Formats: sequence, structure tokens, C-alpha cells
Amino acid sequence: MSVGKYHIVNPNEGFPLPDSHKVIVRVTSPNGGSYHYSDHVSEGHFAFQAVESGDYMACFFASDHQPSSTMTIDFDWKSGIAAKDWVNVAKKGSIEAMQEELKKMFGTVQSINKDMYYLREREQEMQQLNISTNSKFFWLGIFSIIFALSVAGVQLWHLKTFFEKKKLI
Repeated sequence: MSVGKYHIVNPNEGFPLPDSHKVIVRVTSPNGGSYHYSDHVSEGHFAFQAVESGDYMACFFASDHQPSSTMTIDFDWKSGIAAKDWVNVAKKGSIEAMQEELKKMFGTVQSINKDMYYLREREQEMQQLNISTNSKFFWLGIFSIIFALSVAGVQLWHLKTFFEKKKLI
């Protein structure tokens, strides 16, 4: 969102602005699209929502003056959060479009929130499965060690009885 205000500074304070102090104002996008145009004005404002990325330009043209004169323009351009002239934005911008965009964003945020809760539930399920699997493998390891020691004990007993029968021991 961009908002701008401009006015020609009066060179003679206390007197009205001369009729010759009028300008043509044009605000354009980086691709040449016109966002604001005013012809022969001494002050004004504009507001628009940027749809293209890049540098936007504000051009001030003064008509040919006879005799030539110097004009000072007070120009204030704000964009993003700094554009807090919401009354003029509401007049010039499209509030309905912004409302629709906010509704879309709100729906997206709700969808992301639901997905995050679903992922948290899945994470808890996976942690429980991991704990259960670790417990089962622990007991399988204990059983394997006991079984291997039992087989080794039976083999030693068998060899001992074999050698006793052969009278080698």
C-alpha cells in the first residue's frame, strides 16, 4: 500500500497562490502503468496498492511559464506500514479487495494451524511408537544374551561329559 500527498509551496506567504503555479502529476509503475494522474493542480493526494515489484515514479510537470518561475513542491510518499492515512486509503483504494484478501489469508492461516496440530499429534504417535520399539528391542537383546549364554553353557556341559567318557579329563 502506498499513499502520497503533495502541494505547491506558496512563494508569497500571506497571499493566495498564483494561478500560474499549477502542475501535472503522474504516478507510474515500473512497467509504465498509470496509478494517478492530475492535470493543472496545486495540491492533491493518491493511494494505491502495488501489484508489480520495482521502483514507482512520481513525475511533476510544470507548464511553460512566461516569465519562467521556480516552484517548490512539498511531497510526502509513504508505503507499507508507514502509510497510515487510512481515511484517504479507504477513499482511493479498494477496501473490498483488501477484505477479500484478508479472508483468504485468514483461511490459509486456519489451514496451517490445523496442519500444525495434526503434525503435533502425529509426532506424539511416532514418539510412542519409538518408545515401544526401543522397549521391545531391549527385551529382545536381553533374551538373546540369555539364550546365547544358555547355549554356551549346554555346549560346555556336553564337551565336559564327552571328554569324561573318553577319559581325556
